[in-house]
Amino acid sequence: MSAAIVIPSRYSGLPGKGHGGYCCGLLGKQLGRAAEVTLRAAPLLERALRLEEHDNGSLRLWDDGTLVAEATARTPGVEPPQPVSVEQAMIASATYSGFTYHPFPDCFVCGPARRTGDGLRIFPGPLPAREHIAAAWIPDQSLGGSGPIVPAEILWAALDCPGGIVLNPTGRTPLVLGRLTAEVTEPVEVGNRYVVVAWPLGSEGRRRFAGTAILSEQGTLCAIARATWFPLPAPSS
Repeated sequence: MSAAIVIPSRYSGLPGKGHGGYCCGLLGKQLGRAAEVTLRAAPLLERALRLEEHDNGSLRLWDDGTLVAEATARTPGVEPPQPVSVEQAMIASATYSGFTYHPFPDCFVCGPARRTGDGLRIFPGPLPAREHIAAAWIPDQSLGGSGPIVPAEILWAALDCPGGIVLNPTGRTPLVLGRLTAEVTEPVEVGNRYVVVAWPLGSEGRRRFAGTAILSEQGTLCAIARATWFPLPAPSS
């Protein structure tokens, strides 16, 4: 079976490309509350992409003959972080490095050039005496669709960028998302206060790993992910 998916221009990450976490979420939500999505190519915006479902339950997303992403059901296998208060997260957000320098300021999730009601404006900063970074987040009405519940693909997007930021705090060595394994455990509602947390999970060769989570104001785990990131190749001289 196959279907068409189009990523609207609002949901951009790299300039002119679909946001990686959002794209992963479009596939992941088809498989239930937990899935692993591997990105094979940067998805293009405003273009009909072909989503194929295979007999084993896996999914593949194609742009004509180019494989964009693959998805299968899987849980992240990551332990959630200790709760962080909204107040602590707000203080951390004030020191977000992206306010000083951001390689992709129009990113849907973490770009400071995005206005409220357009981007998610998730701006994580460091927490004292911890490897973790955190940001306060209030999903706005534009994210609710036809009701108060924030769609899964938006939560996947929110779980994406903080992982890259905790691995590259200054933004001077840009990373790209290679794989995102996420699980949505509780609904996230428009207008409520949440905390997005990220922490490093080590490295292996060029691959770097990070955990991310969305917590309610009361500390309840709403979503959690494990991400694999790769540094962008240095520009040729």
